[in-house]
Amino acid sequence: MFLRILDRLEEILISTLMGLATVLVFVSVLHRFGTGISFLYPYLIQIHIAWTQELCIYMFIWMAKFGAAYGVRTGIHVGVDVLINRLNDRWRRVTILFGLAGGALFTAIVGTMGAKFVYELMYTDQVSPDLELPSWLVYACIPLGSYLMSFRFLQVIWTYWRTGDLPHHDAAHVEGIEVTSAKAPIAMGEA
Repeated sequence: MFLRILDRLEEILISTLMGLATVLVFVSVLHRFGTGISFLYPYLIQIHIAWTQELCIYMFIWMAKFGAAYGVRTGIHVGVDVLINRLNDRWRRVTILFGLAGGALFTAIVGTMGAKFVYELMYTDQVSPDLELPSWLVYACIPLGSYLMSFRFLQVIWTYWRTGDLPHHDAAHVEGIEVTSAKAPIAMGEA
């Protein structure tokens, strides 16, 4: 139950940040080019949206940190496993577990260093340039995203240890579309 809630929160956070950032960039571009139209200029020049660029940068950083954890959970990160697949089953398993453990350790170290950094920032008066958000709030994505990614590595290790299965992403699969035949038409002429 906890994992399903965490999975859903992760997906909602990523998709919400992506959608809002896209809308903000679109509005900012409309505003920028709208001020070039003479009859809109007096109205649009009074609207100050310089802060949208800073907010979008922060939103994309948060999205990337949590998206990396999502990538570990779903198996969509790029990996080179040509040599690993040539190993016998025992050594392949040991190598994969070692790599996953290394990822969990590395992200836990980054999370701990990030938490220390954010903790120290909390006692300063540093704020972001345009939005004037406390800097610690902006940088909080480092420990949160890194610890979540470390947890996802541990989750993959546990599943792989028990079942021998790694998460993998099927690029051909589209959610909500059922495949009716083993050989789908490639071009219009083959249908």
